[in-house]
Amino acid sequence: MIAPKIVRVPALKTVAAFRDHLRHLNVDLECVDAPTTGAGSPLIQPLKWGKRTIGNRWAIHPMEGWDGTTMGGITDPMVRRWRRFGESGAKLIWGGEAMAVRPDGRANPNQIILNETNLPGIASLRDTLVAAHGERFGRTDDLVIGFQLTHSGRFCRPEDKKRMVPRVAFRHPLLDPKFGVTGDSQVFTDAELAGLIEDYVRAAVLAARAGADFVDLKHCHGYLLHEFLGAHTRPGNYGGSLVNRTRLLREIVAGIRSAVPGLGIGVRLSAFDFVPFKPNPALAEPGKLGPGMPEEFAHCLPYQYGFGVNPDRPTEYDLTETIAFLQLLVDLDIQLVNLTAGSPYYNPHIQRPAIYPPSDGYQPPEDPLVGVARQINVVRQLKARFAQLLLVGTAYSYLQEYLPHVAEFYLGHGHVDAVGLGRAVLSYPGMLSDATTTGSLQPRLICRTFSDCTTAPRNGLRSGCYPLDDYYQDFPDAALLKAAKQTKK
Repeated sequence: MIAPKIVRVPALKTVAAFRDHLRHLNVDLECVDAPTTGAGSPLIQPLKWGKRTIGNRWAIHPMEGWDGTTMGGITDPMVRRWRRFGESGAKLIWGGEAMAVRPDGRANPNQIILNETNLPGIASLRDTLVAAHGERFGRTDDLVIGFQLTHSGRFCRPEDKKRMVPRVAFRHPLLDPKFGVTGDSQVFTDAELAGLIEDYVRAAVLAARAGADFVDLKHCHGYLLHEFLGAHTRPGNYGGSLVNRTRLLREIVAGIRSAVPGLGIGVRLSAFDFVPFKPNPALAEPGKLGPGMPEEFAHCLPYQYGFGVNPDRPTEYDLTETIAFLQLLVDLDIQLVNLTAGSPYYNPHIQRPAIYPPSDGYQPPEDPLVGVARQINVVRQLKARFAQLLLVGTAYSYLQEYLPHVAEFYLGHGHVDAVGLGRAVLSYPGMLSDATTTGSLQPRLICRTFSDCTTAPRNGLRSGCYPLDDYYQDFPDAALLKAAKQTKK
């Protein structure tokens, strides 16, 4: 194995150069010659969801800034973030923040908790978003807003940013040592899951009261409900067969439908996964992490610790169960599905293709465009089988200048229903409108995947775009982040 030589996207000055580079990489990724502007753009066509109309084909992915109160309430940076969601022009706001359904399910001590105490503040976040959107774009009746409900499972840090308190679906031979799982007492029992289901239903009721149009039952990135999809080795009613591994989802959905029958439900799903990766020290350059390599997994074959992963070759995906899961969503009359992949905690190049790694990651083991194409083409495959589902695609941010060109091709050909963006819109909320009015983006504002937004929280700091957003450069966290990055070298 050798570390790949990566050409930065800004160095590809023309669409022809971009296409040539894709051919050189042998990457199957299509784009238009120039984005369409004005009313004819596929990016601004409406999308039907039941009786509602979603006004365009842009979605904002759920995120959180590690910047709430220690009681799970809102703060000024959070209000600014939601205002920017509204100012972006996206008509599908998928989740806003990742909201914990109970205090011990938080990924950090500053994560929102969707409870009665915090409900007025959370409702005001939605009101801020709607008002900002209305001021800039004139109408909000075609704006659809969901709240993401989560329990962080293996990645819980509810009281101390440096101390993990994991609760898991099953014992994992590769992840347990990395994330502090030392005993079976940390595995949820079947009896405990009854209380967790009630927590999800209670949170959904509150979301509806706060004005959410739907709730997202988060099944991605290694968090608890996603982990249950990989619980092949778990005994009892919630492990083993796919019917059992999806029982928790079905029971949560039934509870929500009974308690708030008018509330929509969506699912953000890691459509596939790989084994955990780690830096390869043999290929590390001075001052850098080594490129990613798989953890040793030969002793784990056949691999029974993931979802959407080939059990015999777990550095490859297998969509067999992914297809079965999407069919279950069809059967449950769940139409909104947001597709992502992998986990930021153990294989970030699969989840979020980027040229610069977070401090706890590794250098990319492949050109990030390979990872972008992997996710886009998986969505394309799944959309071909499930025309009735509304699929939101992920991994577009690394395309940078060519994001509108690629997004238009896949939207225009019906390979995806909406294109999702995350933290890239926080420093550049006008990205979406620029793409459809001028046909190009402002280079100085484009996210270059420096990964400070991930490195900061990995070091106990607020997540934000420290390189491009003056708002975060003025925080004391900026100096602390710089020092932390120097220490990691």
